[in-house]
Amino acid sequence: MSWKYRANATLEGLTGYTVTRRLRKEPPKPPPPPPLELQRLPGDAARPPVDPEHDRLLREPVFLLSSVRSGSTLLRVMLNSHSQVHSPIETHFRRMSVGLGTDPVRQAMEALGHNHSDIEHIVWDRMLHRELTRSGKPVLVEKTPSNVFAWRRISTCWPDARFVFLLRHPMSIVQSWHEADPDKRPMSEAVPRTLSYMTYLEEARTHLEGLTMRYEALVADPEAELRRLCLFLGVEWEPVMLNYGSKDHGGFVKGIGDWRDKIRTGTVVAGRPLPSPDEIPDELQEICRQWGYLS
Repeated sequence: MSWKYRANATLEGLTGYTVTRRLRKEPPKPPPPPPLELQRLPGDAARPPVDPEHDRLLREPVFLLSSVRSGSTLLRVMLNSHSQVHSPIETHFRRMSVGLGTDPVRQAMEALGHNHSDIEHIVWDRMLHRELTRSGKPVLVEKTPSNVFAWRRISTCWPDARFVFLLRHPMSIVQSWHEADPDKRPMSEAVPRTLSYMTYLEEARTHLEGLTMRYEALVADPEAELRRLCLFLGVEWEPVMLNYGSKDHGGFVKGIGDWRDKIRTGTVVAGRPLPSPDEIPDELQEICRQWGYLS
């Protein structure tokens, strides 16, 4: 019997208490580093191209910034019906990242003066330029709604980019978001989920120059609004834009654009009546005022 066991047994016999030995806790082990291909290069920061003339293939790309459920797919297909404008499905290009899986390739990129963001910008530019080239048209309009969260990086990547801001009544956005998938999108989540888009959109609209449009005006008088947009883009108005159903715009599939029945009609459908002031929750009051839907 070891001396530790004898000591514990003697103490238990004298006191009637069971002696429990406390083990010293080891400090938690630090988490393992991420795989090399997921590690960003040192000093990574979004920065403009060193030589825009040669570092970018895409010239004056147009980004349609909007919240979800704001009519951006409708505006996209109307634009895509124009003979000079290509507006593809939501490409989600900003989610494309670059993995550098070996030390030599990381060493090479650093020696060439690139950080991770630089390389990703090159990939983004090449992908969108290829999409535009395949269309045979000169003007690209990209409309992924989540671009509002990356407006700073997008404007840094393409210093010559142009921007169109599409607004819609905030409460109409909330209602449309819920109705698009009621089982998975409860109204209790609708305001915070959509308000984040609206907040970043307003931030972008405050800091960037561009053209502001409203969904309600677009569906009420599409020709007038499209003429105004064509003037901004530097292209002639074409009546075929009103009859977007006569063109092929790719599938209307959830995840890369609107997928509901209204967009499939091929023509502009009237919007819903605007909510009354007493239907607007407190959380939306400020953005409604900023966008001119409340006095």
